[in-house]
Amino acid sequence: MTIKEAKIYIREELLPFYPKNEIYSFTKIIFQDLFNITDNELITKEGSILPNDEFEKLSSVIKRLKQFEPIQYITGHTEFYDLRFFLSKSVLIPRPETEELVDIIIKENQRNENLKVIDIGTGSGCIAISLKKNLNKAQVFATDISNDAIQTAKKNADYNSAEVNFSENDILKADNLMFGDIEFDLIVSNPPYIKQSEISLMKKNVLDYEPHQALFVTDEKAFVFYEAIILFSENHLSKKGKIYFEINENHYLSVYKLLINNGFINIQIRKDIFGKNRFIIAEK
Repeated sequence: MTIKEAKIYIREELLPFYPKNEIYSFTKIIFQDLFNITDNELITKEGSILPNDEFEKLSSVIKRLKQFEPIQYITGHTEFYDLRFFLSKSVLIPRPETEELVDIIIKENQRNENLKVIDIGTGSGCIAISLKKNLNKAQVFATDISNDAIQTAKKNADYNSAEVNFSENDILKADNLMFGDIEFDLIVSNPPYIKQSEISLMKKNVLDYEPHQALFVTDEKAFVFYEAIILFSENHLSKKGKIYFEINENHYLSVYKLLINNGFINIQIRKDIFGKNRFIIAEK
């Protein structure tokens, strides 16, 4: 099978399952990751032959994609804020919206030195590590309830040469958080915020493969993580320090009211690139 024939094979196999633009993206990722073939070589070396064992790898990937397994879990990594992050089934795949949140934080704080920052619910570590790489002299902490997630995040920090202080903790049991009298200048979190009643709206690739613990909350306690982080901030956010939240666009007013009722000021609601109310920034 030539490269050209392999490209046709990928397209024909996946057309019943995905739109053309997504198949095009998959094709580039597959050839780059499996065969170390660049985008340019996909065009200039179409007549080159793939060995039989390489076709077996390709066939296996196509089978997994037909089952809607995310390509990022198949390759084991993704790109986020110009950095590479390894993934495991215990962490969410970083979203473009979260990349926007990181960009907002960096642009608003890049002139501030010696910041103390904590990322609560770090997952792959993408927020914490990206902030450490881009904020001058920042001391960055990150915590997660999942030990598997912490191990993945540590691997990513090592790979990206980022010094981040990781710890395994449950924010819902704030007395277990081992930060003593540390006060942070920035508290950042993209916590679980999708209500169980909204599960039917989710795509199969998310429901079947990504960790539900990192995605969903009960309808009865939809804001439990925001409440816990606000409680945590009472003793661990410096005066004039800021909280940065990623939020459910359908319930931004509820988080806004939580912050107002707990004495926060200069509260801003920011939209993402899709025009959805996706971020809240508040000052103590």
